[in-house]
Amino acid sequence: MPRVQFEDIIKTYGRVTVLKNLDLAIDDGEFLVLLGPSGCGKTTLLNLLAGLLDVTAGRISIGGKDVTDLDPKDRGLAMVFQSYALYPTKTVRGNLKFGLAAHKLDAAETERRIGWAAKLLQIEALLDRKPAQLSGGQRQRVAIGRALVKKVGVFLFDEPLSNLDAKLRTEMRLEIKKLHDDLKSTIVYVTHDQIEAMTMATKIAVMDAGVIQQFGTPDEIYSRPANLFVAGFIGSPAMNLRPATIAIAGGKVAARSAGVDLDLTNYPYVTRPVDGQDVVIGLRPEHFGEPGASVPDPAGMFSLPVQYTEKTGGDATAYLKFGDSLIATRVDPEQIGRFKQGDTIQIAFPQGKAHVFDAQTGRWL
Repeated sequence: MPRVQFEDIIKTYGRVTVLKNLDLAIDDGEFLVLLGPSGCGKTTLLNLLAGLLDVTAGRISIGGKDVTDLDPKDRGLAMVFQSYALYPTKTVRGNLKFGLAAHKLDAAETERRIGWAAKLLQIEALLDRKPAQLSGGQRQRVAIGRALVKKVGVFLFDEPLSNLDAKLRTEMRLEIKKLHDDLKSTIVYVTHDQIEAMTMATKIAVMDAGVIQQFGTPDEIYSRPANLFVAGFIGSPAMNLRPATIAIAGGKVAARSAGVDLDLTNYPYVTRPVDGQDVVIGLRPEHFGEPGASVPDPAGMFSLPVQYTEKTGGDATAYLKFGDSLIATRVDPEQIGRFKQGDTIQIAFPQGKAHVFDAQTGRWL
């Protein structure tokens, strides 16, 4: 499968710069997710790759070939749109066949490809139906099938699951992931949903304001977010981010916030902090110890009042008053009923799990 590369890409609309000197390389067979909030530039980048938009400056190559100025049909790509974009008057078979119209295949090869895609996506029984007779999940399978029959090296997905309900989204995530495992194709997938990104991607490019904030595997981005934007965007519930001040004494390093000290002596600093430095501490809700439970050699202990609780099936979260804001901590869903508003509970945070960011730059410290 071909390697996709963006080199120094700039995209502007008048005086507005949407993408800023962007560089990105997508390896053969990679499942790359462009992840970020609305307006961050991820769909623009996908459309530049597809040839649906022209770049202002920079170069795009696929398999080492410069495709920056090529028509979409000449780039060796297939795209699955958010809206399905099926022809309502054509049957499923007709929609799949239409995707091959420009390929000038003989009838036997056309039918072979349609049969192959229909079997792979389990829509063989739907070939004679029209889109109005299909469910949302079935329509999405047809849209994917129309891309698959082209047998190209790179597939583009533009938020393909956003129109589906929660159950169907879960099912289709698994279907698309299985499809990638089977075909070993290069996939570039756009979404604002971090669950989709974390469960499907082999690599994630987190974007904000037209800039790639971090590029790496899901584990790398979750375990070591590069800056405050990534730290706050990845994770559900979101990472707790608290302003703090570095205190250094007797060889010990601590972050002090709302009267609580967090031991950071053994933190893997990129840049060593100085006494009095303003930082932001990141604490993931799932890393706190259970309320009242003993944590060997904790980095910090917190005694905080409960503001409210949430239970969602097998997960539960307690939100605790900490200074002028709240922090979230995961708790045992079987025990969530014990925590009432105003109750003070004691929780410990373990060594080695905190994240520290420079308050001025927002970068990992």
